Amino acid sequence: MIIGVPREIKPNENRIALTPGGAELLCHNGHTVVVEQNAGIGSGFPDELYINAGATMIPTAAEVFAKADMIMKVKEPIAQEYNLIREGQVLFTYFHFAASRQLTEAMMKAKAVCIAYETVMKSDNSLPLLIPMSEVAGRMAPQEGAKYLERTMGGRGVLLGGVPGTEPANVLVLGGGIVGTNAAKIAAGFGAKVTIMDNNLYRLRYLDDVMPKNVMTVMSTPDNIRRHAQAADLVIGAVLIAGAKAPHLITREMLPTMKPGSVVVDVSVDQGGCIETCKPTTHEDPTYIIDGVVHYCVANMPGAVPFTSTIALTNATLPYALQLANKGWKNAVKDNQELYYGVNMVDGEIVYKAVADAFDLPYSEFNV
Repeated sequence: MIIGVPREIKPNENRIALTPGGAELLCHNGHTVVVEQNAGIGSGFPDELYINAGATMIPTAAEVFAKADMIMKVKEPIAQEYNLIREGQVLFTYFHFAASRQLTEAMMKAKAVCIAYETVMKSDNSLPLLIPMSEVAGRMAPQEGAKYLERTMGGRGVLLGGVPGTEPANVLVLGGGIVGTNAAKIAAGFGAKVTIMDNNLYRLRYLDDVMPKNVMTVMSTPDNIRRHAQAADLVIGAVLIAGAKAPHLITREMLPTMKPGSVVVDVSVDQGGCIETCKPTTHEDPTYIIDGVVHYCVANMPGAVPFTSTIALTNATLPYALQLANKGWKNAVKDNQELYYGVNMVDGEIVYKAVADAFDLPYSEFNV
């Protein structure tokens, strides 16, 4: 199989879908890897490392898409790439379809085989290809929140951990999954007073056991969210419903009741955001203010630390990419239930129900 790796062109996205080591393993398995020139520079991987690994460097994305049977990316295709995608071509990347009708309809028109990292699911319902980037984004969220709490950045002027004789910041984390757990852990490490909410009591019991003493667990209900949001200096949105749009837990009406200069970091922005006033921003222009509340809603947070993120992502995706390449996508999906859950679209039809439901589009059951 010919595996193509184009350069990411989403603003300030410096990751690449495959490390040179990953390319080497695919080549050793008899496959051809074609990489767009300079695609790895932003992650710290120059072209010569890919050449030494056995990959072929190609000048343009158009040529990569034209040659490849399977495209590996980090982020979803954007408008400039839509016309490069061929019917029947396999795209293996983060799609987050439920957050974009435009993308969904474009991939239906392209009739590509869309296998989404974020919906590949293990038997325990964990999401192995979402976990590494969730870990990165979760650990970054308190770091970014701390920065934008500074007065010079528009925030309240509160130090996350405080100092002797002052109170630390109050941090509210919405969601006790991978992102929320990592966010709470780092915020607690800064010395903040942390409240983590989830609607799963068993998860809260686990978190209560493993978290440090400055982390409090609270059941997620509308009333609890309202009360704790009013007291929070920093709110971190970490809600995920696999493949579906995130619910709005912080509503527009809540903002005026929050502290002026408080900060919200919505890591759920890829899935539409769990803060109603969330809209995607970029690393170049990361924040905006509504009702005195600073919103940080960067849709590709791990792109700011691409060396770490690229290695972490390849560690997770490479075993699945090898199966797709070695067996062909149909046999790989047939043999591996985890990959089966990753298939969101085939031949112009939506085969992942949560995506169809998000836009009230037709759903077709997928059988291999």
